[in-house]
Amino acid sequence: MAPDTGTAKTPPANDADARELAQEDLQALFDALTARGWTVVGPTERDGAVVLAELASADKLPYGVGVALAPGGYRVRRREDRAAFAHSAGPQSWKTFLHPERARLWQADRDGDGTVTFTPDAEEKSPVPRYALLGVHPCDLAAIARLDRVLTGGAFRDPVYTPRREAAFVIAVACGEPGELCFCASVGTGPGLRDDAPCDLAVHEIAGDDDVRLLISAHSARGAEVLADPRLPVRDPDPQLPELARCQTEAAERRMGRELEAEGLRDVLAETLDSPVWDEVASRCLTCGNCTMVCPTCFCTTTEDTTDLTGDHAERWRRWDSCFDLDFSYVHGGSVRTSGRSRYRQWLTHKLGTWHDQFGSSGCVGCGRCIVWCPVGIDLTVEAARLREEAGASEEGTA
Repeated sequence: MAPDTGTAKTPPANDADARELAQEDLQALFDALTARGWTVVGPTERDGAVVLAELASADKLPYGVGVALAPGGYRVRRREDRAAFAHSAGPQSWKTFLHPERARLWQADRDGDGTVTFTPDAEEKSPVPRYALLGVHPCDLAAIARLDRVLTGGAFRDPVYTPRREAAFVIAVACGEPGELCFCASVGTGPGLRDDAPCDLAVHEIAGDDDVRLLISAHSARGAEVLADPRLPVRDPDPQLPELARCQTEAAERRMGRELEAEGLRDVLAETLDSPVWDEVASRCLTCGNCTMVCPTCFCTTTEDTTDLTGDHAERWRRWDSCFDLDFSYVHGGSVRTSGRSRYRQWLTHKLGTWHDQFGSSGCVGCGRCIVWCPVGIDLTVEAARLREEAGASEEGTA
């Protein structure tokens, strides 16, 4: 079951209860969160990229930092304003903190008389990190909702993800500056925040020539409590601010760098499994798995066991895995998908197609990370369009 984020409200741009906060008062928001036991995680500039990390103060946010994107290319750039959240998706997603890349599941110890004791180490039985996720863009918010469906929405609740998700406080920020490879508008996940956005606080960041202002509204009871904290110097918003926020979102939607025609794509992929397009993509694909590592909705894992040199202590760890790994499909006798062609096809047809059968939606939220961080710049929007064109040509040929 996904965490209860309270009654959904209208977007901040329309919300009569929205409050205004000056950018220089962001530290007060940090203080209100840390006083309630949350560790703030947000964007910061490090090693030539905007990354997600635990932040000790608001000073660590990437003020005035934007990014320039291309297939297989990423670099930071300086903005003319001091916006802190006007950058598109970086090399990490929030699943790093909710669905960590490594987690110990159990450990076993053998004492002197040969008795073996097993100790569960899943986080449902350990202290759970309480993260306040600051600056979650709409595409990533949609990705978290999809992970909720996969890891908490079925008969089995993931023992690592579930407690972290339930403890998390989510502060979503509408996207005002889409990147050259973003396509969230075409898949319905952004750039604005929906009225049922699964977050605690919803924010619009409006950057002017001389200042940056934040329009904030609560989307949950916890969010309302934080927004009402006396140490947070919020005020009634400037009457023009909601309209500025709305115009910013509409402008962002018009500036999307890519588009993915999602209608009917599941059927297109099912009809083109033998297309030569897969061979052409495979000739470029390195099967490195970068796309699955940066994808905010890829959730596959494997397990590995370790022992110490004495043989008296053993541990089982879970770690991220990728369908591009040759051993991912290993069964007795060998791997099922031995070629790069079959592994790329498995990833794309699952992400954009059979996710619908399993989870009722696409597995893609339009963040563009897989295009940016592919070493050879393979663009799934281009490949999907090629397959759609081929399927259309085949239909015309049989008409």
